[in-house]
Amino acid sequence: MEIAVLALGCFWGPEIKFSEIDGIIKTEVGYCGGNNKTATYKEVCTGNTNHAEVVKLDYDEKIISYEKILNIFFEIHDPTTLNSQGPDFGTQYRSEIFYLNDIQKEKAEKVYEEVNKKLSGKVVTKISLLKNYCPAEEYHQMYLKKKR
Repeated sequence: MEIAVLALGCFWGPEIKFSEIDGIIKTEVGYCGGNNKTATYKEVCTGNTNHAEVVKLDYDEKIISYEKILNIFFEIHDPTTLNSQGPDFGTQYRSEIFYLNDIQKEKAEKVYEEVNKKLSGKVVTKISLLKNYCPAEEYHQMYLKKKR
């Protein structure tokens, strides 16, 4: 089992899209890249925590590769808009790949270069070491209540 953590705007739509892909075992929404180890939605929305909304993916590399996940990442959001996706604006909606190790970093840089070339150098996606990931607990609890 491998893990990918990706920021591509509001986390709900991407979580649904990724959950439908063969090889994605589990999805989780959360926040990453911020100054603190924990954060709430309200805190993240202030823009002061430096967290991005992310989708954490547990995947089976025998079924889907990290590179394929990154290509899907670039297909399902606009990597050329800075700190926004659709109607959502703010640093928490930035495009960012959070890598867990040097292998993921190398693969992310390679896919980034390929996509950036196709998009005439307009990609603003960041590639960063995973830092301060925390699940969006308040949303998980809300989701569970709705399912009951």
